[in-house]
Amino acid sequence: MWKSLAAMPIVFSLAIPAVAVAQEAPAGEKSQSEQTVDALNGVFGVHPGARAAHAKGIVLEGTFTPSASAAAVSKAAHLQKKKAAIPVTVRFSDGPGVPTIPDTEPGAGPRGMAVKFHLPDKSVTDIVAHSFNGFPVATGAEVRDLFLAIAASKPDSPKPTALDTFLSTHPATKAFVEAPKPPPVSFGTLAYFGVNAFKFTNGKGVATFGRYQLQPVGGVKVLTSEQVSKKGPDYLAEEIRDRVRRGPVKFKLLLQVAGPDDKIDDPTIAWPDSRKKVELGSLVITKAVKDSHAAEKQLLFMPGALVSGIEAADPMIADRSAAYIVSLSRRAKTQ
Repeated sequence: MWKSLAAMPIVFSLAIPAVAVAQEAPAGEKSQSEQTVDALNGVFGVHPGARAAHAKGIVLEGTFTPSASAAAVSKAAHLQKKKAAIPVTVRFSDGPGVPTIPDTEPGAGPRGMAVKFHLPDKSVTDIVAHSFNGFPVATGAEVRDLFLAIAASKPDSPKPTALDTFLSTHPATKAFVEAPKPPPVSFGTLAYFGVNAFKFTNGKGVATFGRYQLQPVGGVKVLTSEQVSKKGPDYLAEEIRDRVRRGPVKFKLLLQVAGPDDKIDDPTIAWPDSRKKVELGSLVITKAVKDSHAAEKQLLFMPGALVSGIEAADPMIADRSAAYIVSLSRRAKTQ
């Protein structure tokens, strides 16, 4: 995946309460989040105005309706039964930080799905997920170190390369890199996983630890190698625009509940599928925005953008959010 890629006006006044952000470095030193974005740029290149990762995407709009069971899990405002559905902004994306990557490229996965809930009080909260159940590394520092290793590993580098060494000491990363990630029929025919764990607290003070899943109502559908070879470089954006013109694209938002022995601070470990899942609601995507490129410039999705009733349980959430802010500030200066 990334191994092969190694060879190849912003809205700042976001009303985001309880944002989990990592501690920054002392004056004069680069923070871990800055180092992480530098490492991503070292692999994918610097592309003016683009995100450091998941650079190629498309923005759509829709609504979210919470289920009857959602309030039992969390007192979060968007999980309470209301008369009106909650507006959402959704961004689907390819994985790398390359805005021109063909959707047909084997390294274009895992795909991303980010959801921004627009609450009645004008606040927002986000879900950031991708189409693989698990993350390649366990900490924010390891994200940086992985991409530094990829950048240092050229085709003519002596063996073992820096990446070879990293993979030999990080079996979960090796498994992630080698796992099949077949190209989808559509952004709307993939399951997406929020790989970090959160603490959900209901109105009675009862806490539940879990991870998000977004499951397509129409089922998961992928392409064969032969089928994808006949597709164009932008087939996913073209397909999802056409799909929503013909009818809504629907997902179920689920919470996979942690078992007593499940690690909540290690996103490399996917919990067993047998774990309890609570349906939190239905996401209905109804239209693609007219100018997706312009809309993307106005958007920041962060896994640590939270509201009362949901707290970060995995320390990586703070590291990821801090890196997203660095990426935002850099693309603001270059677009």
